[in-house]
Amino acid sequence: MAVLEIDGLPFHVQRLSPADGRPPAATLVLVHGLLTDSLASFYFTMAPALAAAGAEVFMYDQRGHGRSGRPHTGYRLERFVADLAALLDHSFPAGPVHLVGNSFGGTVAFGLAEQRPDRVASILAIESEPASPAWAAKLDGILRRAETELVRTSTLAWVAAERGAHTARLARSAGRLLAVTSLARDIPASLLPGEERLAAIACPVLAVYGTESDLVEQAAWLDGLLPRCRSAFVSGQEHSVLVEAPDAVLELTFDWLREQGVVLRGAAACDLQRSAR
Repeated sequence: MAVLEIDGLPFHVQRLSPADGRPPAATLVLVHGLLTDSLASFYFTMAPALAAAGAEVFMYDQRGHGRSGRPHTGYRLERFVADLAALLDHSFPAGPVHLVGNSFGGTVAFGLAEQRPDRVASILAIESEPASPAWAAKLDGILRRAETELVRTSTLAWVAAERGAHTARLARSAGRLLAVTSLARDIPASLLPGEERLAAIACPVLAVYGTESDLVEQAAWLDGLLPRCRSAFVSGQEHSVLVEAPDAVLELTFDWLREQGVVLRGAAACDLQRSAR
């Protein structure tokens, strides 16, 4: 396990380099979502294939999650964005990187693109959205419900029965996170950039949605707001599209990187793309 300390807080990081030892075709930084998520959602889905195809892949557990430090306070969005910026400055001090953000991780990626455009080559946002008043209100409701429900034995029993023991363990851990930190109150109180600042995000953006997700309704708005944004859809999927349909998301990622001029190499990428089709 690799640990980087940023402003006194330990961050668990994982870095996968091209196996052939050649210079990487691109640097990809993968940013996970809130509560039940961690870098594992990328590590066990798309990260190894991207590294095998010639990319440098960097993942980390966000503050409070996985094996990173869990401070009692300090969970507003701007703190998560500052963490990402500091990790990039430490690990990749020069040049922009390609960001892949899942759910809240995409919101963090949008935040970095708004504040540090020189550090972001492109964004692939999976089931995500930039911060806005509507986003803050929605997260407030979700987190308040989770804070109440995820400490109830009946809720955890239902999750275990419907989603399995592993998901129940993740839900129990999320409940503990909410119980011992200010996250549920901090996220809705985050500083919001405003549409005019979001509209200034100039990097290319691919927004990926499951067709059965509530977020599909925002696709046209986001495509119209951001000057270089387009949407892609994974049929039959809801919010957990990364975990439920990783091959489809990976194929979209390979195609997206090619559009950005990234030449991936090796049989791994070609074979996976053929099998996905």
